[in-house]
Amino acid sequence: MLKSMTGFGKASGTFQSKKISVEIRSLNSKSMDLNVRMPSLFKELDSAIRKFVSNELGRGKIDVFINLDSIGEESNVSINQGLAKKYFTELKALNDAVGTSTDDYLTLIMRMPDVIENAKEDLSEEEKQWLMALVKEAAQKLNEFRRKEGQDLEREFSERIDEIRGFLSEVHQYEDARIQTIRERMKKGLEDIDAGHDENRFEQEMIFYIEKLDISEEKMRLSNHLDYFEETMKLEQSGKKLGFIGQEIGREINTLGSKSNHAEMQKLVIGMKDNLEKIKEQILNTL
Repeated sequence: MLKSMTGFGKASGTFQSKKISVEIRSLNSKSMDLNVRMPSLFKELDSAIRKFVSNELGRGKIDVFINLDSIGEESNVSINQGLAKKYFTELKALNDAVGTSTDDYLTLIMRMPDVIENAKEDLSEEEKQWLMALVKEAAQKLNEFRRKEGQDLEREFSERIDEIRGFLSEVHQYEDARIQTIRERMKKGLEDIDAGHDENRFEQEMIFYIEKLDISEEKMRLSNHLDYFEETMKLEQSGKKLGFIGQEIGREINTLGSKSNHAEMQKLVIGMKDNLEKIKEQILNTL
């Protein structure tokens, strides 16, 4: 089943005094472009998170955001009272020396370096496993989003492929008229430049020319490529492969256009090209 490269997944929960949320966003990209943002407390899990997300999501421009809020009474923040008192003594002495008047020392002190300290906390194995489970949940939700978008892509591709098939099926009705038009144009050209010509030689040249303009192989290859495209849509992470098949479809359509030599056939070719361009636009967003 097809998946879109765009998606969003979020998971959140509470572990002891921490409220944690994980958001994963994905946009289209030719390869894996992964960006992870998290509090320094969880940095030791950076490698594990990157490895999991890369394996799970395949490719895309992916942003992982891990947000942390403390709840309850527990806190790892403390005030360095000794340093704060030293700042107070120095600030008051400076204030008395220069003769200014202020009593708001506390506001100044709280802004000074290293007065507020964050005690380093080690993650337990239980918390590591819990956070990884949260990342997996967010990735799963993003994949569900991608699958829903992929269903829309599959419907779009199927409709466009059917349109191209429809135009291809109409080509045959103009083939005899196309050959007759070419024959008459060549014969008129000969008559305009020469009063007489060898009819047998003319027929031989016509056969040679018609063989060069024969489109049987192009029609067969185009039909096969369309079949292959539909088969490939059923595979996982087939976006790149669909892109290559789309290029082959385009080559056959272009060859049909160059060989058509008929106004109505050219219109059919333009219809095929229009549908193929819409397919290519959507392939860029297909995983």
